Amino acid sequence: MKDPSSTHPELIEEISFLKQRVKELEQSESECRQAKEALKQSEAKYRNIFDNAVEGIFQTTPEGQYISVNPALARMIGYDSPEELIKGVTDLSKQGYVNPEDRVRYKKILEEHGIIKGFETQHYRKDGSTIWVLINARAVKDEAGKVCYYEGTIEDITPRKLAEEELQQTTEKLRKSLTGTIQAISLTVEIRDPYTAGHQRKVSSLARVIAQEMGLSNDTVDTIRMAGIIHDIGKIAVPAEILVKPGKITDVEMNIIKAHSQTGYDILKDVGLPYPIAEIVLQHHERLDGSGYPQGLKNGEILLESQIISVADVVEAISSHRPYRPGLGIDVALEDIEKNKGILYDEKAVEVCVKLFREKEFSFE
Repeated sequence: MKDPSSTHPELIEEISFLKQRVKELEQSESECRQAKEALKQSEAKYRNIFDNAVEGIFQTTPEGQYISVNPALARMIGYDSPEELIKGVTDLSKQGYVNPEDRVRYKKILEEHGIIKGFETQHYRKDGSTIWVLINARAVKDEAGKVCYYEGTIEDITPRKLAEEELQQTTEKLRKSLTGTIQAISLTVEIRDPYTAGHQRKVSSLARVIAQEMGLSNDTVDTIRMAGIIHDIGKIAVPAEILVKPGKITDVEMNIIKAHSQTGYDILKDVGLPYPIAEIVLQHHERLDGSGYPQGLKNGEILLESQIISVADVVEAISSHRPYRPGLGIDVALEDIEKNKGILYDEKAVEVCVKLFREKEFSFE
């Protein structure tokens, strides 16, 4: 009997091809089943995450209607189920956002950047109460670039916001208490030295405005204001007869007066002030070239706050009356700091100070 392959080789080749094709189809079908199973497991996994997430998860239309939400978000907003929330809230700008302007700002950011992170706003609950929420979201677009919907997460941050508000109130109370204490200390010095009564207050006022014009932070400005009010606290240790002496001050008496910076530091350093006020008081007679006291610090070693107070201190002292000489006037004072800017005094602080008097009509009250 003849071998079929010898008479019909093309038939054998076709049979072989068909067998191979059958194997490929079987393998493809197996892979398909595996892919379907993997997809099913993946869907189940992410559905489980969606349903059991602690954070709220959402999809909304750009117009402000929910498309889908998870149970956590429904509970957060006070609804019994996602379905009830989707049905009950049809316009987020009116029913969700306490401040409708926040919704406008939220949409604008998403339109311009496609994503928003850490967006904080107040949100209504079903019963009309409000909570603070933090939103992270992105805009989902089609191939043409048109926004189809927004999706993201929502976190209830009400406890944190309440804690921040309480901390702010406590901080404000402490600030007021500290201000009152510092003013009382300032009066103690001025009672002993009637000739310089108001000097610390005037220095504080000018130094504060200089700091503001220099663009320093609110905390730094406030620190300078408080330090200015008590920058001469150390004079409490200087004998009154020296402070009010009408004649020329001797070298010995001047050395006693110069000690007031160190004395002021020693008084304040252990008080527990929340700012470097003691260090500012210690350095307010230091000069950029190292000719100041008590430490002979140079540029780069002196706190900016101290440099600002030193400019205000010199201007007030020169322009005002002293027991040993009459006031020389503001023009003489400004000429002195201009002549020594960048040498003794901070250049920027001097420029701002001069501008305040000559262009912005600042004056000591």
